[in-house]
Amino acid sequence: MTFIRDAQGIDPPPMFGPARPFVNTVGERRASEDDKKEGGEVAKAIRWGILGTGWIARKMAEALDLVPDAELAAIGSRSRENAESFGQAYGIPLRFGRYEDLVACSSVDVIYVATPHAFHARDTSMALQAGKPVLCEKAFTVNAREALEVITLARSEELFLMEAMWTRFVPAVVTLREWIAEGAIGEIRLVFASFAGYRPYDPEHRLYKRELAGGALLDLGVYPLSFFSMLLGEPSAAAGHMEPAPNGVDAQCAISLAWPTGVVGSFVASFQGALPNEVHIAGTEGWIRVHAEMSHPIALTRGTPSGTEETVECPILGNGYAHEVIEVMRCLRDGKLESAVMPLDESLSIMRTLDTIRAPWGLRYDADES
Repeated sequence: MTFIRDAQGIDPPPMFGPARPFVNTVGERRASEDDKKEGGEVAKAIRWGILGTGWIARKMAEALDLVPDAELAAIGSRSRENAESFGQAYGIPLRFGRYEDLVACSSVDVIYVATPHAFHARDTSMALQAGKPVLCEKAFTVNAREALEVITLARSEELFLMEAMWTRFVPAVVTLREWIAEGAIGEIRLVFASFAGYRPYDPEHRLYKRELAGGALLDLGVYPLSFFSMLLGEPSAAAGHMEPAPNGVDAQCAISLAWPTGVVGSFVASFQGALPNEVHIAGTEGWIRVHAEMSHPIALTRGTPSGTEETVECPILGNGYAHEVIEVMRCLRDGKLESAVMPLDESLSIMRTLDTIRAPWGLRYDADES
């Protein structure tokens, strides 16, 4: 049996109880005269600047167009030519050929850092030092030391900062957290996930380039690790095996995890082949399957020991990035310095675990690594 949860609410299976308001969603439309705050006042737009002009920056530009009261005000690139091209494509009025000019712009309220992993700490720090709140792409940084440095800076400057783990804000994952909190499958005892897609080896591409902190663990493995962290907290043990690409970065890996509660889990991340990228959660009273793609799932299935299965469909807005945008804007308007859904201490914890896993592989990605 299948039920559909839309962007505003849910028609749940009877076993899950009454419907409740759904948070962190909006309709697929731009702000209009109908998008008004209580009292009839139109909400003031929050002006975004995107730092970087790669693939994921384009995804964010598309997402911002769906969010009421979000304005894509500026784009920053390392070259004027790229900034102009990107700006023309998305109708962005302010275009900068230097990142420093973007973060200094008084017409920007918040910065989205869309550069490769290796530059996240540098670019986030630049924006924070310029007085701008930041949404920084995942993986948050390349190691726990960098994560601690940018978190410390954000807190000292009293500025909002969040890792852009968009998965946590899509409707299916919000629903999943509700199910787990309600005890829908009892106590979690086992978790498994896969995130794999074939990417041909190219030592100059960011996915494989060592100088850009390439490798399957940081690019793909951060998703299942963050997913498990959301449900279970920081693991007490983490270890794994990786197969290197010709230049030494991890082309694929298999990771085992354990938690103090006795829960065990594992995940695989790979550029060497494709899998149905799902999450499976086993509990004492049932199981949950998070359908592909686990980075932005649109369906969940819950099964019981008796063999009953029911599925809930949870459509996303556009490409899915809009949901994290809404969370950032909610936090900014509420005067919050971090999100309770993706807190900074958890981003730091996840980086610690990634460091632990990579340590035996010789892939520390420290700034002074030779």
